[in-house]
Amino acid sequence: MKKISQAVILAAGKGTRIELLTLSKPKPLLKICGRTILEHNLDQLNGLVKEVILVIGYKGEIIKKFIGSEYKGLKIRYVWQKNALGTGDAAKKVALLLRNEFLLLYGDDLYDREDIKKCLKKFPCILLKKIEEPSAFGQVLIKRNLVKELEEKPKENVSNLVNTGVYFLDKSILDFKIKKSSRNEYEFTDFIKEFIKKERLYSILAKDWIPLPYVWNLLDANQFLMERMKKKVLGKVEKDCQIKGNIIVEKGTAIKSGTYIEGPVYIGKNCQIGPNCYLRKYTNIGDNCHIGQAVEIKNSIIGENTKIAHLSYVADSIIGDNCNFGAGTITANLRHDNENIKTIVKGELIDTKRRKFGTIFGDNVKTGVGTLIYPGRKIWPGKFTRPGEIIKKDTI
Repeated sequence: MKKISQAVILAAGKGTRIELLTLSKPKPLLKICGRTILEHNLDQLNGLVKEVILVIGYKGEIIKKFIGSEYKGLKIRYVWQKNALGTGDAAKKVALLLRNEFLLLYGDDLYDREDIKKCLKKFPCILLKKIEEPSAFGQVLIKRNLVKELEEKPKENVSNLVNTGVYFLDKSILDFKIKKSSRNEYEFTDFIKEFIKKERLYSILAKDWIPLPYVWNLLDANQFLMERMKKKVLGKVEKDCQIKGNIIVEKGTAIKSGTYIEGPVYIGKNCQIGPNCYLRKYTNIGDNCHIGQAVEIKNSIIGENTKIAHLSYVADSIIGDNCNFGAGTITANLRHDNENIKTIVKGELIDTKRRKFGTIFGDNVKTGVGTLIYPGRKIWPGKFTRPGEIIKKDTI
């Protein structure tokens, strides 16, 4: 494996299937365990490439300000895709900046360093993942480890190998002429389809790829990252706290007496936790949060500057930044019939494939005391509930 010159990350998309959380920030800047998706992927590339070209569009100025011109020694360059014309158009915009061989990956999934290193040993190649339910992804047919055909979300499954969106290619692939797809966009996979008509494209199997097409997939990523955590306690833990398993407690955080924590759990900077609260497995709490008396949280992502001060239950949920829970707010996460939780995405009822799934809050949501929330319901940014309200449908 050699260190190559350039990588391209496509980070211009709006993330419409996850728009509840991306109305105020671009999807690559959503945080999991104290790091944004984009930071995680840049960390994987560090030491493997010399320069990263970020293709930005939707709220791209926020990305540019957040990352800057350098990230931990990696040189960062930016290219704008001002019109959302697809991944093929986004990639084409970097053509004049590419020298020769380049790595390309999508900016809104989580990738693993070891998988990327495997790709860099085989040129040209595409990173694939074998999964049990491939219907939601582009599927790839291979023969003797060579790519023979790509099918974008076929009506009937043709392969259990799916495209992860990582490629190691030569810049000449962008010389092919492609047309707009049925979605009225230029698809990067159409460059690949033209390429394999004439050239060999090797397939590499990924071990650890976490796709994030829907908001609840953030819980998958959260679990994946937490299971790799090592214990680190930089904050203050008072007497009479019980801590089991691996936890991370960042600087400035105080964990007060009577708190019970079952790791893995991540707690950000400058938080107040407790007294007498219960944090269960895969709880992720952002910076500057207050989790108070008799609050129980399980398998949830809590955004920054959020207050869940007393007598509330949050499970299998994703809570935005700057939210405030009135006392006794309860999220239900299980149907009585034990069927999978379904939720509305872009006007369509989608099966989350989860038996347990709670709620999703956008940023700046406030609940009145005694609010009860049905499984799979969403509350849009800036909305509030009244005392004693029962949320049976999405609040938009």
